[in-house]
Amino acid sequence: MPVTSATTDDSVADATRAVVQAFLAARLAGDTERLVALFADKVDWMLAENPAARWIRPRSTAAECAAQFTELMEHTVPEKARATVDTFLVEGPDAVLMGHLSGTVRATGKSFAGPFALHLTVKNGRITRHRLFENSLSIAEACTP
Repeated sequence: MPVTSATTDDSVADATRAVVQAFLAARLAGDTERLVALFADKVDWMLAENPAARWIRPRSTAAECAAQFTELMEHTVPEKARATVDTFLVEGPDAVLMGHLSGTVRATGKSFAGPFALHLTVKNGRITRHRLFENSLSIAEACTP
C-alpha cells in the first residue's frame, strides 16, 4: 500500500468537494453546458432503470448525463421539485450526499418523495462515477395514471 501524506489526501478531498459543489450549483441553475463540462467523457452511471419514468435510464457520456437533468425538468413540475442534502461526506476522490427529494410528475399531477443517496467520484476535476439510489417505487407510482 503506498504511503500518502495527509496534505495530499486533503488536497484531493478539497478538489472533490469543489467539483461536487460546482455540480450542485450547475444542477440547481439548470446549467446543462456546465454539467457537461463537469462530467468526464465516459461516466460510470448507475441509476436503476425505471420504465415508468423515461428520464431514468442508463447513460454513459457527459452529454447524456447532463441531459438527464433537462429531461427530468421536462417530465416533472420544476416549481414543485425539492431536494435537501442532509449529509455531504468527502474522502479523497469520493463524495456521498444523502438527503430527501420530492417532485410532481407533469403528465399525471402525482407526487413522489423519498430519501436518496448519491455517490460521486471525481478524477482530474471531472465526475467519473455517478450512482444514485432513490425511492424508485414512489416515482413509478407517480408516473402511473
